[in-house]
Amino acid sequence: MAATPRRFLRPFLYTSAAAITGGSALYYVYRPRTIPGSEPASVPPPRYTEDGRFSPPRFPLVKTRDEQISDLRRSSRSNSIADTVDTKGVLGALTGNRNEGAVGRQINQEDDDESYDLLVIGGGATGSGIALDAATRGLKVALVEREDFASGTSSKSTKLVHGGVRYLEKAVWELDYNQYKLVKEALRERKYFLDTAPHLSNWLPIMIPVQKWWQAPYFWAGTKFYDFLAGSEGIESSYFLTKSKALEAFPMLKKENLFGALVYYDGAHNDSRMNVSIAMTAALYGATVVNHIEVTSLEKDANGKLIGARVKDRVQEKDGQKPQEFSIKAKGIINATGPFTDAIRKMDEPHVPEIVAPSSGVHVILPGYYSPSKMGLIDPKTSDGRVIFFLPWQGNTIAGTTDAPTAISQNPIAGEEEINWILSEIQAYLAPDLNVRRGDVLAAWSGIRPLVKDPHSKNTESLVRNHLITVSDSGLLTCAGGKWTTYRQMGEEAVDEAIKRYKLKTSPLLQVPRVSGSEMIDDAAPLDGTCQTHQVRLVGAHGFSNTLFINLIQHFGLESIVAKHLTESYGDRAWTVAALSAPTEQRYPVRGLKISALYPFIDGEIRYAVRHEYAQTAVDVLARRTRLAFLNAQAALEALPTVIDLMTEELGWSKKRQEKEWHDTVQFLASMGLAKSKLNVTRKDVENGKAGEYDEHERKLYSRHDRPADMMESDSKFASGEKPVISRDSPVNK
Repeated sequence: MAATPRRFLRPFLYTSAAAITGGSALYYVYRPRTIPGSEPASVPPPRYTEDGRFSPPRFPLVKTRDEQISDLRRSSRSNSIADTVDTKGVLGALTGNRNEGAVGRQINQEDDDESYDLLVIGGGATGSGIALDAATRGLKVALVEREDFASGTSSKSTKLVHGGVRYLEKAVWELDYNQYKLVKEALRERKYFLDTAPHLSNWLPIMIPVQKWWQAPYFWAGTKFYDFLAGSEGIESSYFLTKSKALEAFPMLKKENLFGALVYYDGAHNDSRMNVSIAMTAALYGATVVNHIEVTSLEKDANGKLIGARVKDRVQEKDGQKPQEFSIKAKGIINATGPFTDAIRKMDEPHVPEIVAPSSGVHVILPGYYSPSKMGLIDPKTSDGRVIFFLPWQGNTIAGTTDAPTAISQNPIAGEEEINWILSEIQAYLAPDLNVRRGDVLAAWSGIRPLVKDPHSKNTESLVRNHLITVSDSGLLTCAGGKWTTYRQMGEEAVDEAIKRYKLKTSPLLQVPRVSGSEMIDDAAPLDGTCQTHQVRLVGAHGFSNTLFINLIQHFGLESIVAKHLTESYGDRAWTVAALSAPTEQRYPVRGLKISALYPFIDGEIRYAVRHEYAQTAVDVLARRTRLAFLNAQAALEALPTVIDLMTEELGWSKKRQEKEWHDTVQFLASMGLAKSKLNVTRKDVENGKAGEYDEHERKLYSRHDRPADMMESDSKFASGEKPVISRDSPVNK
């Protein structure tokens, strides 16, 4: 009798356990998740009051570049007049009055030494991240950059914020704990990245085509493990698509041998604008941040310990003046110069062995019609075993990258062999009726990855982009290697090491700048002297939402595509950019004069870049404030006269400086894929429309379309026997 209840109880327990397990799994997969940018803005957009008045946001302003340079010069006055607290700081943060600037760093009244706690050399992602981390811990920090923020590797990435599925595969097959650790760390940082800058980053589904049935379980297991490692830091779970669904999601795919596809999620971002935002956020929190300042030498005391650096302002050189070198005094110096790391290390110790293995990564930009606007693609095994990405970006399609040892230079040029390799790999995955031509390449560039060198390896593919922190005998702290996604973690670890090595004291920030431009909210970060950069939102993040562009359209009369672009590039600072844009003198759009008819970049962005983001050259604007040079080199050339004129209005450039800007920018565009025949083009040629003319050889290389000679035979007015073409002058009729 006792066996009867047990006989029914056991199946019931098994069924219940299976139901609970299955239900838990389903909940984990389909649980509600918060997508960055989808929730309402922390600071709601301004509205009209009952009496009809409109009060736009009033954001705090960073110091001018000249004011920042004055602060750098003041640091060399050791034991001079004590810093005093700017009692107008909070008021300035609310009103936006430049004379009442925001105070970030809490100043010690008893400290009579005006030297910096830290001097950071390098304004890329790593250096800017270090400056922001140090400033939000209450340290007095300066950052100098020889060129511009993100002028090197940080603007030439694949634009992904990712853990690295290829690193995970290597970690599993090679039982490499360091690879696993890198992926785990990057997945955590990916979530911080998207939370602190939702306007500049987004989640992107990426498709892995499956061509053999046995690949499906292999890729499925890999993507699920990737999801598992992300845990709560993930946003969507990977999933399988049948052949028909894969072609529906990515119509450009080749049908032959396609079994299906796996789709997983990673992040994408606007890399150089992210870099500039990090630097400007650091400046708002009290850091002295200056671009186009070159370190010429390092200074040491009688004991051989570093105490500062000699620098010069390269903008003075561009203006035809002789730059005056001056010293910056600091208790500690951090080298965060990416590929140029060893050059700074050799300033400290001339015979030090090199630790960076530079690797070239070439990317090409194709028209947007080659990929869906919301779906990327990865080829995990190219013809030579490398990985290639094919992603939507800024309305176009980015494809890359290669990976080969290279020499270090400021603006390397993508080789034709590398460009053609990328195109051939792409063609293998696309439908045969899509002919990917060299003329479809709108821009092509080469970025130098600062990989940490493994002395036992000759193949750069085996180099992991782990970061390395070392300190020399004289006290130079070097932070090298790493990847874009982990810039914040690198900054945290570098500042931790600096505090320990240089015996620095952090302090809470009691007068925090109102970065949001409102008293309504404080950042979630308790700035108590510990690292809080995982919670410190960047400039533009507070008032951003996915519907902010509608408010801009309604108030300023912007074109819809322009309004979306501004909110996704500047966040809530789009209000300021729109206000700086000139009237069009048309019924619609009311404001915003495009600098290129093909793209949504407008005149207000140039004014904003100069006034609020330290843009000092036309390249700063075309390449790193807007992204026009990276999207279309020819369009950037055609926009150059407008950019130079607007910057001349802002900066008062002389005729000679304008000519130098023209020459320097055209030479830079050569590194972005501009045709060689355009390197000697004049401004007059561009204004007369001659910049788009090619000889027959270059037309085949750079033209996106055939000559407009053909027409339908039914519409031809030509006699029978003649080709149905537009005119008898066509080459076809000769």
